[in-house]
Amino acid sequence: MDLHFDELLGRITDFIKEEANTDTVVGKQFDLGEFKCVPVIKVGMGFGSGGGEGMQPKSGKGQGAGAGAGVGIEPIGFLVTRGDQISFLESGKTHGLAAAFEKVPDLIESIAEKRMKIKEKELA
Repeated sequence: MDLHFDELLGRITDFIKEEANTDTVVGKQFDLGEFKCVPVIKVGMGFGSGGGEGMQPKSGKGQGAGAGAGVGIEPIGFLVTRGDQISFLESGKTHGLAAAFEKVPDLIESIAEKRMKIKEKELA
């Protein structure tokens, strides 16, 4: 088995060129009522490869190689236009009243813990 690292690296480079482009990072526009929306996505890629060869006293020459790759895609928000106005809406982060409602369970738990501590002190 011959190891062809140049060929492997060429294929990986071609893959990155094909995948890491504006079509991947900025999605296709869609309409939502009077708004035009464009999804914006964060793309991360990683890869590694390695190989080697050696001599065994009984079995002779040996070779080995391996490669691995990973791709991560995360939506980060939307470019939104309405008429001549444009804005960016982050995904995954809430604002205003919605953000306050998300904190309610933690607030209730905190109040319950404080009440339990007060009752424990009163019983002691």
